[in-house]
Amino acid sequence: MLSLPPLPDAWPFEARKACGELKQIDSSFLPGLAGGWHIYVNSDISDLAAGMNLDGTFGRGCIIRAGGYILRPYRRGGILRFFNKDTYLTSNRFRNEYLVHASLWKVGYPTVEPVGYAFRRLSCGVEGVFITRWVDSRPWPRTWGSNDPSGQISEIARLIKSLSDWRLWAPDMNATNFIVETSGQVLALDWDMAKWTKQGSLISKYWARLKRSMIKLDAPEELIDSVRRRLIGGPA
Repeated sequence: MLSLPPLPDAWPFEARKACGELKQIDSSFLPGLAGGWHIYVNSDISDLAAGMNLDGTFGRGCIIRAGGYILRPYRRGGILRFFNKDTYLTSNRFRNEYLVHASLWKVGYPTVEPVGYAFRRLSCGVEGVFITRWVDSRPWPRTWGSNDPSGQISEIARLIKSLSDWRLWAPDMNATNFIVETSGQVLALDWDMAKWTKQGSLISKYWARLKRSMIKLDAPEELIDSVRRRLIGGPA
């Protein structure tokens, strides 16, 4: 179990029902990923459908939709990916992401519903998959051509400020880890390596990470400036 700091006094989200306990399913098949997986899930996933790669996503590896679920294989980034793309020493990293994600879900933070994780052994370690519920949505960068993105920008700023207020640092919180549901609600994804800290405000660190990813994706300068003003204010 994680030891969580208390929620901020002005936490803006309503609590949800907590995720159920994880149950283990050994040596199982995952659509699009063959068999041999040790699966830990908080609900029945017997209705997993045939897997198909999800078009229009970003990231280092394929994202698989399997009926009402999303399967996201773990892939390394940076220079290390050229030497070790998907092997980890233990499954601790996958479990830790699930625990953080489930904690955010319980306190009502806008994110997709976590279902569990899976791993299977390789010769020198394990590879992993993270499992969530599927929601009908588009990655935020795919919406940058919309006529009025101001509501999305304000919500993204609110989501990041809430993480900072709770002192949760998610190092991969870039532009592609926000999705926009068909209803217009913005959700945040990807809590890999996220952890609570004793630091003060994390806004500047979040902004630096978000800005770098927006520039890499050729975001319009006016959009970048609009996000900056809502998130940190002041001159560029």
